[in-house]
Amino acid sequence: MTKDMKFEQALGDLEELVKSLENGQLPLEDAIQAFEKGVALKTVCEDKLKQAQLKIEKVMSKNGKVDITPFEA
Repeated sequence: MTKDMKFEQALGDLEELVKSLENGQLPLEDAIQAFEKGVALKTVCEDKLKQAQLKIEKVMSKNGKVDITPFEA
C-alpha cells in the first residue's frame, strides 16, 4: 500500500499521524498502530526523496561524469 504512494500523499498522511499522536487523545493500541504506520510512511518519504536525488544527479551529469552539487534550499 504505502510503497505505491506518491511523496506528497505519504507526507500528508505522516503529518496527520503526527498531529494525532501529539494530541495525546489516542488509546494506547491506536497510538502504537499510528506510530508503526508513521515509521512506514517516513521510509516511503525517504525512499522517494532518494530516488528524486538520484534522478537529479543523473540529469546533471556531464560527459559521463556526475557533477554533484549539494542542493541548497
